[in-house]
Amino acid sequence: MLWKIATPDPNLVRGLAHTLNISGTLAILLVNRGLADALPAQEFLQARFEVLADPFLMRDLKKAVERIFLGIERQEKILIYGDYDVDGTTAVVILRKALEMLGASTTYHIPRRFVDGYGMKADVVRQAANDGVKLIISVDTGIKAFDVVETANSLGLDCIITDHHLPEDGLPRALAVLNPKRSDCSYPDKNLCGVGVAFKLIQALFRQTDKERYLLSFLKVVAIGTIADVVPLVGENRIFVKIGLKGLQVPANSGLKSLIEICGLDSRAITSSDVGFRLAPRINAVGRMGGGGQVVELFASADEEKSRSLAQEMDRLNRERQLIEEQIFRRAQERFSAEPGLARQWVIVLDGEGWHRGVIGIVATKVSEKYHRPVLVVSTENGVGYGSGRSPKGFHLLNALECCRDLFDRFGGHAQAAGFQIPTEHIDELRRRLNLHAATVVTEQDLEPSLEIDSELRLSDIDEGLFQDVEKLSPFGPANPQPLFVARDLAIIAEPRILKGKHLKFRVEQDGKALDVIGWNMAHRHPISLTAERKLSLAFTIVSAAYQGIRSLQLVVKDIKIP
Repeated sequence: MLWKIATPDPNLVRGLAHTLNISGTLAILLVNRGLADALPAQEFLQARFEVLADPFLMRDLKKAVERIFLGIERQEKILIYGDYDVDGTTAVVILRKALEMLGASTTYHIPRRFVDGYGMKADVVRQAANDGVKLIISVDTGIKAFDVVETANSLGLDCIITDHHLPEDGLPRALAVLNPKRSDCSYPDKNLCGVGVAFKLIQALFRQTDKERYLLSFLKVVAIGTIADVVPLVGENRIFVKIGLKGLQVPANSGLKSLIEICGLDSRAITSSDVGFRLAPRINAVGRMGGGGQVVELFASADEEKSRSLAQEMDRLNRERQLIEEQIFRRAQERFSAEPGLARQWVIVLDGEGWHRGVIGIVATKVSEKYHRPVLVVSTENGVGYGSGRSPKGFHLLNALECCRDLFDRFGGHAQAAGFQIPTEHIDELRRRLNLHAATVVTEQDLEPSLEIDSELRLSDIDEGLFQDVEKLSPFGPANPQPLFVARDLAIIAEPRILKGKHLKFRVEQDGKALDVIGWNMAHRHPISLTAERKLSLAFTIVSAAYQGIRSLQLVVKDIKIP
């Protein structure tokens, strides 16, 4: 990979270190993240709940609050309409709980991916009207539901839309539309995900009823949804996640406890990586495998046996998802072996009959990461292709799809991820046009994988103090990546070992100091390239690992260079 080593202004670094009385290394990390001024840097490090913006700055929020209180007063039935991903289901969980604490009568709808498809549906609204619902509140969906809202209006139902996706021209004619990305919305943080917007609604409702003391307890679930939706972990998202992760150490909810236990996280501090790679995938597996409300029922359960059973079912679905995903990935690899030129195309389009639609997005991610190319994976059934695409940062995927809009039944997404439906007879033409488009807008250099390095170190610089400075920046995620360092001229002092057939472990030494190195999924770098006779340079993060009760610092390698 290309190593891009940051060169922060030394004067800014010294000034920040002096003003905040912090180490030079921590000051470098803050300046690298655009936090060169003392006040925003201090607020970033402290991540205090009290600095959250006034929820009533969000457009239409006052109207939404007034309508909800009117519905509670009238004892109207309120439908919470969610989405099937982690962001959508966690938003349903927290809003349902909050409304019930306020005395509301609620029901909810989580779409089933293969039955209902994505987005709000008019049939659900009609059924809700038949069931006596008078108010619908969407979470993580609805910003493009023009026709569905019109259906609700015609049936005498009021709609409150809460969403974070980018609006198209105009807004649905709902009673209120809460979305910080509205062009006329003055809410200062535009990076909230669906569960974050739902939390701001709850914050306003609780402020009006003197229940603000309960807000912190909601952040455990908000943190899970925020991490899973891969939104920037800065601003209010960072506050939600930092406080929420602390709360996950002492969960009170029976369902959450069971989920944490099934993930093997009940006896350790839970990090954003634990949420992203262990908790969230089990929640997400429900929607990916075609399920509906199991996630909401898990968090609503007060019965330990039922909670444990639901958590075990989610774990089973996740293992099933992993197996299917691996099978499709292997088929993709067979395609590359049979067609060597496929990996050199500007945009890789893979299609297969009956590929599981719930996992093709994950497969697209894995293929894109391996070949450093935009990748579309399409599952074909009965003449229809259901596709999911992923792209590295150098290529705007949604813009590319816009150039082919006449080929799709529907499509949507953003720069690095998209989904679509297309007639199968158009797939070859899609492949042709995308590659023609890509050839005019990107170069090989644009797609070259790179690492943003914070600083160069000697091994002697790496100690507990440095690790604690790094941890002050956590939780890590988009817009706040885990600090990445480089060390050069390292000697290998122990024979590299392969762990579980795919991971690489070895030990390096410099200036008399030695540290263990772990390379996840890097077994392919041994034994040819790593020998005791050669010096090497590493790009790495620093972690604290425990073995037989003894904790020590380790380097997690991201790239290896041998001069």
